[in-house]
Amino acid sequence: MALLSVVVPAYDVEDFLPECLDSLLGQSFTDIEVIGVDDRSPDRCGEILTDYAARDPRVKVLRLPENRGLGGARNAGLAEATGEYVWFVDSDDWVDGRALATIAERIAATRPDVLFVGHTLAYRDLRTERDPGDAVLPGLPEVCTAAEHPEVFRVFPSAWNKVVRREFLLGLGIDYPTGAYEDLPVTFPLLCAADRIATVPDVCLYYRQRQGSILNSGGEKHLDLVDQYRLVFQRLAALGDRALVTPVYTFMAKHLFVLLGAGRIGRAHRREYFDRASALTRELRPAGFTPPGGLDGVRYRLLVSGSWPGVVALRRGYQVAQGIRRGVRRVSRPARRALRRARALAGKALLRLYYKAQARGPLDEHLALYCAYWGRGYACNPRAIYEKARELAPDVRGVWVVTAEGAATLPEGVPHVVQDTPAFYRALARAKYLINNNNFGNYLVKRQGSVFVQTHHGTPLKSMGVDERRHPLTPATRHNSVKSLLQRCDAWDYDLSSNAYSTTVWHKAYPRDFTTLEYGYPRNDVLVNTTPEQVAELRARLGIGPDETVVLYAPTHREYQSEYQPLFDPDAFVAALGPRHRLLLRAHYFYGAGTGHPDSPDVMDVSSYPVVEDLYLVADVLVTDYSSVMFDYGVLDRPIVIYAPDWHVYRDTRGAYFNLAAAPPGLFVRDYDELVETFRTGTVDTAETRALRADFRDRFCSFDDGRAAERVVRKVMLGEEPALPAAAQTDGAGQRQPLTSP
Repeated sequence: MALLSVVVPAYDVEDFLPECLDSLLGQSFTDIEVIGVDDRSPDRCGEILTDYAARDPRVKVLRLPENRGLGGARNAGLAEATGEYVWFVDSDDWVDGRALATIAERIAATRPDVLFVGHTLAYRDLRTERDPGDAVLPGLPEVCTAAEHPEVFRVFPSAWNKVVRREFLLGLGIDYPTGAYEDLPVTFPLLCAADRIATVPDVCLYYRQRQGSILNSGGEKHLDLVDQYRLVFQRLAALGDRALVTPVYTFMAKHLFVLLGAGRIGRAHRREYFDRASALTRELRPAGFTPPGGLDGVRYRLLVSGSWPGVVALRRGYQVAQGIRRGVRRVSRPARRALRRARALAGKALLRLYYKAQARGPLDEHLALYCAYWGRGYACNPRAIYEKARELAPDVRGVWVVTAEGAATLPEGVPHVVQDTPAFYRALARAKYLINNNNFGNYLVKRQGSVFVQTHHGTPLKSMGVDERRHPLTPATRHNSVKSLLQRCDAWDYDLSSNAYSTTVWHKAYPRDFTTLEYGYPRNDVLVNTTPEQVAELRARLGIGPDETVVLYAPTHREYQSEYQPLFDPDAFVAALGPRHRLLLRAHYFYGAGTGHPDSPDVMDVSSYPVVEDLYLVADVLVTDYSSVMFDYGVLDRPIVIYAPDWHVYRDTRGAYFNLAAAPPGLFVRDYDELVETFRTGTVDTAETRALRADFRDRFCSFDDGRAAERVVRKVMLGEEPALPAAAQTDGAGQRQPLTSP
């Protein structure tokens, strides 16, 4: 029997479920069972749970024959649990990396019936703040009862901030009811009946604040709060003398009134809710109850009196007070106006005005604007789409956005405009199609009828988008406002995905309303379609002999390094590999045009070579670290070695979506001598590494079948519905097809 059973109900949360499960299964404390409850989820939750169960025996999957809602799913999971303690964790939340060990230590020290765990609110822009109710936890003794410390009722009354002794919970004979606010009829009887309540004040759980959750959406379901409190007091009555009616009633009255002013109940149901809440408050009022003082007392008296006009008057008074406070903040408005006028005199501001004027004109239905890597040049997914569009949609004129430096790298005959020029803003304002592997600036006006295709520029291992804010050295932490980032993402109509994993990450990292096209990456089409004869021509053009073994070393950049710093001596490395080996060095583009290493017969600096896909094609082996090149190169089904001596540092400072060390595309080495030995002994390509590579390809290369660019052009420019890659197609049960190797 495990110490802890964690019940994870799952319904329509495929974007968040992997993060929740990873946070539970990747901890140092392992004496747990995780019961994933597929509550007849309409998305891929069931498939995700099955995948995790196949990889980790601690995961058990329970499939419900029909949707029972959160309360019913918890009940079903509890019935299957075998642990001494049970913790209900919602599948869109995640737990802190030290949570389980901390919880286990506290259980061992206190043997509680109920263990409160601290939590923090996690917003969509990755801000976090402690819930006000958690302020109670540090002041409680090591072990107490609710009668001794009734302030425990002020802690947020949820299921997921309490670890409960399973036999104690089952012995109460209470379950989670249907409807919203289902936590309440379990939380209050549980606390009243517990002989031993303990706490972990540290943050153990991150409570995601997202659209669609009960606390962030309106509607008639909020009327359930009244019914759930009625059930609370029915269950308290069954406890008899152990029930602490007065403090629970005090909490209830405040909760009922606060919800009324929270703006979650629509106008159509507001009066009905108030009347029902008022009637319940009068009905349940304990004998001799003394109303609280201050504003809470005013609210209570309005509620118990049933005075709707009084509530309306109080609300209007509050709105007036808010208006006065806003007026005070407007005192500095003239100064802000002066600043805006001064900025309007600058050249860039004048160009933006020109852009807005151009945006009033008609869209050019035959103009597509392409951009890659912030205007650095002609590359990546936009390049592949541009070239396919010239073939399949020749009436669509393609124009590239580049910097002044990037213009010099364009192939002859490729039309372009230079950023921050009148020609650029005119094209941006009029183009029907916007195709970019990053974003245009916040100045972009997304026009009705235009189509923005976000192609991305790699499969994400490192944290992206709003997720970057969790880590100290990410670009979002240093440079970008998350609000500004999300504003840019609002322009996206489509984004591209090369695997089901990326589909989930993109929607989590960029929580906006766009449609994902599971077409594969257009830039990888060439990796599937290039013939051996064409590869031989490429090698000859680069001066590589047919009998040479080519190793491509392509590490990513590191935020804690300002310039390219190789992790080994290239000359010594290629010498150790022996004769007929050629090493190609490719620095990340953030570091400029090269590695600084002089070319020699055996070592070539290919950092400025314009087409990285050519380098993949001529390489026999890839050595990289955390770069997304591993996902592209995986399409070729050739050996990959991950050389990552600073994996823990990189993971902790930049963030990673999965544990690369545990699921590499081949060998994962952290020591230079071990790196050399893998080549000397031939272990770089063995049955074991081929199996790792096959698993990696199944997960990350599944949509790349050589037709991605064609699909994008047919969908976006020709209005067709192209057939999806085989691995992106689903059968009648919603299961994806297995990968078919090219």
